[in-house]
Amino acid sequence: MTPAAPAPTPAVTVVGLGADGWAGLPDASRTALREAEVLIGGPRQLDLLPPECVGQRVAWPSPLRPAVPGLLAAYAGRRIAVLASGDPMFYGIGRALAEETGALRVLPHPSSVSYAAARLGWPLEDVEVVTLVGRPAARLAAALHHGRRLLVLSADATTPGEVAALLRDRGFGPSRMRVLEQLGGDKERTTDEATADDWPGVRQPGDPLNIVAVECRRAPDALRLGAVPGLPDEAYEHDGQLTKRHIRAATLGVLAPAPGELLWDIGGGSGSIAVEWMRTHPSCRAVTVERDPARAERITRNADRLGVPGLRVVTGAAPAVLAELPSPDAVFVGGGLTAPGLLDACWEALPGGGRLVANTVTLESEALLADAHRRRGGELVRLAVAHAVPVGGFTGWRQAMPVTQWSVRKTLDTSSGADR
Repeated sequence: MTPAAPAPTPAVTVVGLGADGWAGLPDASRTALREAEVLIGGPRQLDLLPPECVGQRVAWPSPLRPAVPGLLAAYAGRRIAVLASGDPMFYGIGRALAEETGALRVLPHPSSVSYAAARLGWPLEDVEVVTLVGRPAARLAAALHHGRRLLVLSADATTPGEVAALLRDRGFGPSRMRVLEQLGGDKERTTDEATADDWPGVRQPGDPLNIVAVECRRAPDALRLGAVPGLPDEAYEHDGQLTKRHIRAATLGVLAPAPGELLWDIGGGSGSIAVEWMRTHPSCRAVTVERDPARAERITRNADRLGVPGLRVVTGAAPAVLAELPSPDAVFVGGGLTAPGLLDACWEALPGGGRLVANTVTLESEALLADAHRRRGGELVRLAVAHAVPVGGFTGWRQAMPVTQWSVRKTLDTSSGADR
């Protein structure tokens, strides 16, 4: 039997580097850097390399991500070593490189998260990691739950102050914070613990290379937000156009969000369905369509406050604007059902396996849903909620307007290959 030929050495090697620089690298990483013809990294990382690394040094431009394909093409055919902070595949440049080239060798270094967990004595599997590098601080809000431990990857020296301000604003001022700087390096330092409420008076910006440790404590008077759909109605700014809490929870249950999926939320109102879709998992995405500009702005504020600033808000009328949107995994129609062609346009946009859910409280729209149920199948239900209220000296039930809901899953006709 002829032995298999050895696999070729990848043209791009990604080397994880810590704050301890060259001294903290294992032999394999040092060899890769010595042999590289081109060394790509941030100015701080390149300055950590000794003269024996003779390759051409190229600093990343800003913004970084769009520059990756051009740099790889510019130095194609040469041995390239890319410097990364810590573990390149953990919120690092390794992901972008892997998306651009299949020939990738990764030599990781302990990440700042691993160092922080070790210094704090926190089991890493019990810690949630949130990165604010190139991302808005508002996304931290989705991770705030009483008793949880967070490690926040900082963008720069101002991030700890931003984290403290957000904690205070979201009702988590009693949370305890520490900042760990230059982890693994000669200048490593951990600040004394302080609450977010006390942070402005005791902290000035420190080293830009830092990670923020947070032990979440909710203030006694703060609104409690759970981890599942059905947040309190008071969590939203609205003008009455809000899918109420119990109906919202039932609707999200039928929409059945899964990691990485995209939702179209048609007739967003206050954005509650899209917001809670995205809160189910950090990778869930949503586009909400709202024709009223004031409501569209309100949706953006609700998304920021509830920790999903990535929610895309499209101001316009459906179905006209739908052709511009990426293909959805699920569609929710909460308003505008009587617009000609809307339901059919949503159905046509769905791939096989996609879900469509529509809610209404009017007889006219209910008739449309009954017809769609007759043509497409699925499930037609009526949801009714009543609240106990005072009736004189007694208590009685006050019935909310019942909601008619049509839900359907688009199946794939395996005999013809067509969706139906």
